[in-house]
Amino acid sequence: MHHVGILCENLERSMAFYQDLLGLKVNPARPNDKLPYRGAWLWVGSEMIHLMELPNPDPLTGRPEHGGRDRHTCIAIRDVLKLKEIFDKAGISYTLSKSGRPAIFARDPDGNALEFTQV
Repeated sequence: MHHVGILCENLERSMAFYQDLLGLKVNPARPNDKLPYRGAWLWVGSEMIHLMELPNPDPLTGRPEHGGRDRHTCIAIRDVLKLKEIFDKAGISYTLSKSGRPAIFARDPDGNALEFTQV
């Protein structure tokens, strides 16, 4: 996989979540000025998330509370407990894996479901 595209309503708000809270780094080699919308490319290991400031056609209400029961992007991390502490401190809602494995599910500011699984 090369990248995952994630729609956002406000790029600055999403960058505060993905870059500032999660610590993802911007890929400065990817074009930001060649597309007809605002966006950013963020490294996740050797792959990327492409944040795109575009209207989201998906409903924001009626989505499952547990992101594992919704479309989601999974990111491998080293320490689920550390991320849980970061989310607790930031007031980010999350659920833990229903299977008991070390994984945490949360939603970004636009309601996109994210899974973080410990590897």
